[in-house]
Amino acid sequence: MSTQPFVKSSAKAVSIKAVTKNDVTAKSGILTATQRKWAAANGFEGKSGEVLIVPSDKGEIEQVLFGYSASDNPMQVGALAAKLPKGVYALDEGFTERHLACVGWGLGGYSFARYRKSNSGQPKLALPKGIDAAAVQREVDASYLARDLINTPANDMGPDQLEAEIRKIGKANKASVSVTKGDALLKKNFPMIHAVGRASVEAPRLIDLKWGNAKHPKVTLVGKGVIFDSGGLNIKPGNSMALMKKDMGGAANTIALAKMIMEANLPVRLRLLVPAVENAISGNAFRPGDILPSRKGISVEIGNTDAEGRLILGDALALGDEEKPDLMIDMATLTGAARVALGPDLPPYYTDDDTFAAEIDDASQAVLDPLWRMPLWDPYQKMLASKVADVNHISTGGFAGSITAALFLSRFVENAKTWVHFDIYGWTPTAKPWAPVGGEAQGIRALFKAISERY
Repeated sequence: MSTQPFVKSSAKAVSIKAVTKNDVTAKSGILTATQRKWAAANGFEGKSGEVLIVPSDKGEIEQVLFGYSASDNPMQVGALAAKLPKGVYALDEGFTERHLACVGWGLGGYSFARYRKSNSGQPKLALPKGIDAAAVQREVDASYLARDLINTPANDMGPDQLEAEIRKIGKANKASVSVTKGDALLKKNFPMIHAVGRASVEAPRLIDLKWGNAKHPKVTLVGKGVIFDSGGLNIKPGNSMALMKKDMGGAANTIALAKMIMEANLPVRLRLLVPAVENAISGNAFRPGDILPSRKGISVEIGNTDAEGRLILGDALALGDEEKPDLMIDMATLTGAARVALGPDLPPYYTDDDTFAAEIDDASQAVLDPLWRMPLWDPYQKMLASKVADVNHISTGGFAGSITAALFLSRFVENAKTWVHFDIYGWTPTAKPWAPVGGEAQGIRALFKAISERY
């Protein structure tokens, strides 16, 4: 995890001044004549995201100018955390949406340094007075956790390590954690989780965390924990396998969301279910054409072993559904079709609860955590037809892949009052001011806001 990006308010902090193009050229305004000359000499025009360090007469940093207007995305403040030298800085009054600007700073300062020397000269932001520092820190810490889990390669983030991370977070928050592992999955009726993970040298498992007052509304999170996806016997080509350490991105995000909920002490009975497996290849790997039983009692024909995530989610969703939760959310790096439809930065989600969908959309816009609702289009259920089983787990054609995956999962949910499925990418392929290239938290800040406002 990156070093701490914040400090408490400091009188010695260097001021970061928000300036526009007009501020740079106006003779009467927020910049002095000397500052305007310095800006002109350095080609600083006040464009959005531009940074200029202004020195003092002693050669020290006197001030920082940052191109920023009220219409800009406040998260772009994250660029400063990556560009400024070591020191303590403070945002001036020109920055709008100060909470989001501080979150942007924190997210922009992230770096994954587990396998190389870290940068000890990270700048710090003095959090403004009136800001809920705990809330800012909670959001940033959760995103760091999700990024760290995804960025860690599978040789150091197998089912064993993922279980250890959940146990660590559970212990810190006084939650109970139980694990069903290996052949015990068959005895306790999780046959699809077992089938997907049995070819790996690390035993598949279902990790079950419970926290909170049993009398409170039940919120259940389910995260796809495929720590590496070779594609199984339908093996992926090399270029498609390169990033498959991120196939546990759904688990990483639900773990981070669970951490936020517990640390904020929300009045819910939280349950986190993570089926953790490796989709490996060996003599006992499951095969195309196999027909698997499921916890729900649905027989499932395997159309392609590279569509394994929905299988392990099916068993986990069926378990979560049995206790009739008020809200059940699953997150998974499930389909390439979702990326084709919406790209890497706009995860689709599916639900038939219009009220909660509106709450998600409002929260998404409020915290600048983009999400987009897609339809659970029931007529496409026929694409999952099987001649030899109750259902095939993939569609018969190349159309609507993300929708049909969601429809497959819907067959394992019937008792939850509200169910939402997120088909996330879990990765930033092109750097942004608040997100370096690598593992990414997607949707959890919006979901935390929606859940906290609902309960």
